Parts: sequence; C-alpha cells; structure tokens
Amino acid sequence: MGRTPGIKALIHLLFFMLPKLEMGSGKVLEETYLKWLQYKQECVKMIKNEPLPQEGLFCNRTFDRYACWPDSPSGSVVNISCPFYLPWFDKVSQGSVRRRCGSNGLWETDESGHVWRDISECEEEKEVASQELWVKQLMVGFRTLYTVGYSLSLSTLIMALVIVLSFRKLHCTRNYIHANLFLSFILRAAAVIVKDTMLDRHLGREIVKHTDVTEMLSHQAATGCRVAQVMMQYCVLANHYWFFGEAIYLYSVLISCVFIDNNKYLPYLCLGWGTPLLFVVPWAVMKVLKENKECWAVNENMNYWWIIRFPVLLASLINFLIFMKILGVIFSKLRANIHSRYPDYKLRLAKATLTLIPLFGIHEVIFIFATDEQTTGVLRYIKVFFTLFISSFQGLLVAVLYCYANKEVQTELRRKFRSWRTETEIICRRQ
Repeated sequence: MGRTPGIKALIHLLFFMLPKLEMGSGKVLEETYLKWLQYKQECVKMIKNEPLPQEGLFCNRTFDRYACWPDSPSGSVVNISCPFYLPWFDKVSQGSVRRRCGSNGLWETDESGHVWRDISECEEEKEVASQELWVKQLMVGFRTLYTVGYSLSLSTLIMALVIVLSFRKLHCTRNYIHANLFLSFILRAAAVIVKDTMLDRHLGREIVKHTDVTEMLSHQAATGCRVAQVMMQYCVLANHYWFFGEAIYLYSVLISCVFIDNNKYLPYLCLGWGTPLLFVVPWAVMKVLKENKECWAVNENMNYWWIIRFPVLLASLINFLIFMKILGVIFSKLRANIHSRYPDYKLRLAKATLTLIPLFGIHEVIFIFATDEQTTGVLRYIKVFFTLFISSFQGLLVAVLYCYANKEVQTELRRKFRSWRTETEIICRRQ
C-alpha cells in the first residue's frame, strides 16, 4: 500500500522527534500522537459545522494531517498558527504555516504535484536540532559501547561457567557461589540485549497507515518489551545480590561467621535469586497500576523507581563497608605472611574478591547522592558513561579473575590437557 502525502507528513513528524529523549522515545511519540488526535478531532468538527462562504471562488477547507485549513478566498495566502501538538510548540507558538489558494479556487501545488505548504516557521530551531542530533549520536555511541561489553562478557562467562561446572574437584560452596555469579551476569547480559531488541522491534516497526500508529501504541503490542524490561530488572538485581553473597562469604571466611553458614549453599541461593523478587514484583505491580505506558522504560514518578534503586544502593553500600572492613584484615595478613612463600587459600581468595567488591560498589557509592533527578548536562553523561562501561565489561573481568586467572582452575585445565595428550599419544602408537 502506498503512502499518501498526508500519512508521510504524519510519519515524518512522529519519528523526527524520537531522538529527543534517549529513553523516552515511546513516551514522546505517544503524547504527540494523542495531541495530534485531539487536533484532528477539533479540525473535523470545524469542517462539519462552519458555514460555507456565500459568494466568490474559494479553496475548500481541509485537514492535511499536519494543519487544519479553513475555506479561503482565491488568490490569497493563508496563514494559520503552528499546530499545538508539535513537541516544540512553546518555541514556535508565534509562528505560522502557509498555503496559497490559486485564482481558480484550488490549492496551489509544487513541482511534485503535492499541495504547496510552508512550515519553516513551525520547524524546530537548527541549533536545538543539531544539539539533539549530538545527544542522539552520543547515546548511539553509549549503546554500542555496552553492547560490545555485554557481548564479550556473555561469551567469556558462558565458557567460564562450563569450566567451573565440568571439573568435580572445583565443586565446593565457594565455586558454587562463583558459578551463580557467572550465571547472573550471563542472564543480565542476555536480558539487556533482548530488551534492546524488543524495544527496536516495537518502536522501529514500519508505519504505512494511520492504524499502524494506534497498533504500535497499544498495550498488546508493548507486552513483549514490558516482559523483557521486567526480566532485565530482575537479572540486574540478582547480579547485585550475588555480589552481595560473594561479599558475605568472604567476610565469613576471613573475619567471622554471619547469618549464613559457609558450608550451606541454600541460603545463598535464596539471597541471590529470591531477594530480587521482593522488589521486582512490587515495581511491576506499580507500573501496571500507575505507569502502564509503552515499554516501561520511562519513570515519570521517580518514587516508583526507588523500589528498584533502593536495594541496589543498599547492597552496594554494604559491600563497600565490607570492603573497608576486610582491607584492614588483608593488610595484617600480608604483614604476617610477608616472609612466607605459600600464603593460605583465604588470602588468595581475599585478593581475588577484593578486586571485584570495589569494582562492584564504588561506582554506585560515588553516585549515590547524584540521583537521576539531580544530574544534568555533562555530569549526567559522565555518570551514564561510567555506569554503562563498568556494568557491561564487569562480567568479562569476573570471568578472568574467578576462572581464567584462578590457579585452581588453571591446574585442573593443565591436568586435563596432559591427560588428553597422553590418551592421544597412546591411541596414535596403537595405530
């Protein structure tokens, strides 16, 4: 089906301003479309109710899906105010859009055969448009950055998980916790990639006719990306709470036994996979009841967002405090073992884990008071960059430290390789 000029104008308008908000494209689209429907209804009402001119040639009243045009005398230039549904209407409210009514009583057309129209006074300022283009390019760069990070993390973590689970000698509570940490990172990376794919599919579908916009903004069409959004929030929380589990285990080993017994695995499972449900479920319920719009990617009421944000900041803060506590223990152990050739496994475990705890907590603690509502301009972009960079490449670092650089894992891999090489040599000699 071909697109009419009117539909082309509507599509151009709706998607021209999608880059205005990096996370709020669906919201901007929905609000603009609803205002456009209101403008259209008012125009249709005018077309039906206004009396016709009594004499002379005139161009007929019409709605061209951009502006509402009244009956106009032939040979005149018609000026009407810029449509109020434009997202930047407050900047062009004094401007006007123009048409020419020909001497034959027909609207003048351009070289392409479409009705001529001048909307230059209703367009967004070039400086603002160029700034928004810069923001869009920056957001595209950020997305490329974290997509590469999550992809690398995903591939290395899957291999690390297979290695840890494949060797029986590596099966213990400590490595089970590591394995669940790997799995939480894998699910987080996969959830982010799936969520982005669902958003692209939802907001990037082709619009050919008027009903396509309504269908795209319907609740049924948004169900898939909402489910992906909920799963992503759950995986992010689970990832944070498995780091919390790592911190608790390390604290228990080095300092004192806390509320979780080191030799019991079930409490860690409840902490890592169960705790996020206590926050994600209420958040999803509030979204359904209060902010059931588009893909739930925009937080209009930040109080609801605190349901998700609070447990993340709490876990990060406790991890940071544990880090500070353990740091003193590490220094004392290093001094005690300074002349020893073989420090015990607890010290080696501490060195590996201490590399991860600050990486997990510090970037959250640094911005704990710089909330999304307070950060603007350059500070906001700096925060977004560091948060996305650390979060996306964190899994890669976890895989390297907890698996590939782990001496126990390296020993088992070398033993397996020697065994495989020996078996291969025996088979070759027999042949």
